Amino acid sequence: MKNMVNSDTVKLLQECDAGTKMAVSTIDEVLDNVRDTDMKQLLQESRNHHEKLGNEIHSLLNSHGTEEKDPALIAKGMSWMKINVKMSMDSSDSTVADLITDGCNMGVKSLNKYLNQYKMADHKSRDISTKLISIEEKLCRDLEKYL
Repeated sequence: MKNMVNSDTVKLLQECDAGTKMAVSTIDEVLDNVRDTDMKQLLQESRNHHEKLGNEIHSLLNSHGTEEKDPALIAKGMSWMKINVKMSMDSSDSTVADLITDGCNMGVKSLNKYLNQYKMADHKSRDISTKLISIEEKLCRDLEKYL
C-alpha cells in the first residue's frame, strides 16, 4: 500500500523527470543555431547535467515501482512552436539565450510550486528538486551576457 509520503515523493520525482526531459529537448532544439563556442559549450554542459540528473530520477522512480513522466504534450508543442517561430525571425545567440532563460524561469517557478505542493516528499526527492532548481538558476545567470 502506498502511503502519503510515497505518493508525494513519486509525484515530485515525476515532475522533476518531466522538467529534465523538457530541458534536454529544448537545448537539443536550439543547439545547432548557437554560433558562440563558449555559449554552445555552456548549453552542452547544462544539457549533460540535466540528462545525468534525469537518469538519477529514473532509477529512483524505478525503485518506487513507478513510471517516468514525459512533459505534457501541450507544453512540448507550445515550446516547439515558440522556439521555431522566434528562431525563424531571428536565429541569433541572443534569441537562443532569451528562449532558454524563459524556459529556466518557468522550470524554477514550477519546481518551487511542486516543492510546496508535495510537502511530504522524502528528503532525497526534495534534494533532487533543489539541485535541478540550482542547475536552472545557474544556466540563467550564465546566459545573461548573451541576452
